[in-house]
This record gives sequence, C-alpha cells and structure tokens, in this order.
Amino acid sequence: MTGGYDIMIVGIGGQGTILASNILGGACLIEKRSVRGAETHGMAQRGGSVESHIRIDGRYGPMIAPGTADLLIGFDMLEALRFSHFLKDGGRMVVNHRMVIPTSVYVQNLPLPSEEEIISQLAGKDLCLIDADAIAREAGSPLSANVVMLGAASHHIPLAADSLLMAIQRLVPPNTVVINTKAFELGRAAGQTC
Repeated sequence: MTGGYDIMIVGIGGQGTILASNILGGACLIEKRSVRGAETHGMAQRGGSVESHIRIDGRYGPMIAPGTADLLIGFDMLEALRFSHFLKDGGRMVVNHRMVIPTSVYVQNLPLPSEEEIISQLAGKDLCLIDADAIAREAGSPLSANVVMLGAASHHIPLAADSLLMAIQRLVPPNTVVINTKAFELGRAAGQTC
C-alpha cells in the first residue's frame, strides 16, 4: 500500500464503535503503522450517533473528509445511510443488517425509511450486509457484534488478520477473549462472500 487508507465506523451509543476503532488503532501499532483517529460521541450514552474516523498511514489530520473514505463500517443501517456520503467512489460498505429506531422518531413522530428503502439507497455502493447480531449470539454474546463487524470487514482493511486478532485479545475484557476471538473468526468467514 502506498497511500493512506481511511475507515469510518458509525453506529449508536452502546454498540462498541469506540472499542472497534481502538482495535484498529491497536492493530496499526502492532504493525508499526501510522494511525490517526478521532471520535464524535454525541449523546452516545443515550443511544445517540457515534462516528469514528481511522486513518491508516495518512499524512494529515485525523478527520476524514466527505467523499474520501475507503471503507465505511456501519453497525446500524440508518447510521450507514446517514454517513454514506463520506464514502468515496469505489469505496466499500460493510453494514450490520440491523435498524435501531432513534428516539427522535418516536418523540417527534418522524417518518422512517423502511429497510428496503435504505438498502435501495445504498445499492449504488459496494455494499455487504452482515447479520452481525445473529453471528454474535452464535459466538456466545450479543455484545460481540462489533467484533463480528471487524471480522467481516477485515478482508478490506490493509492490516493482517493476525494483528487485528491480537489487538482484540489485548483490548477486550479478559473474561471475553474467547467469545470475541470466535466472533472475529465467524465474522471473517461471513465477510468472505462480500
């Protein structure tokens, strides 16, 4: 790889977007690669939007400009749609086939696009939909869906799978290492078809 590689991870508070970005950063450090990152937490504690910018081997600041991301990892379909304008032409999206209805939709009685409408709007992108929640349950914990998503996206990330797995094992709580290792491996297997 000669240039930088920009990854956006988007989701809502509680889905593990920050841990996922830390894992990517940890894998970069293992490989002695330059990494820059930034997160926007919003109202993360209350299910608000969370976005992480990870720039591997980039030369400039940590923020990714709209239309320049190489990869977008969406932990939620609505958030993936909301941030899809960050993806460059030819970029890839790996998205969890899950839709969390925002509180504002309930409170303000706002219209909500259907799952089919979201998929249709994302259809022009290189889109890979993964049922990360089901795979996480198979791995042993629904909380490991973020690691499933990293596994699925790992085929498009310019880091060795072993480095990602080592970073996972270093950063997750010790009592969840076995589950998260399995989650990564099952996610990686699911992502092979994308």
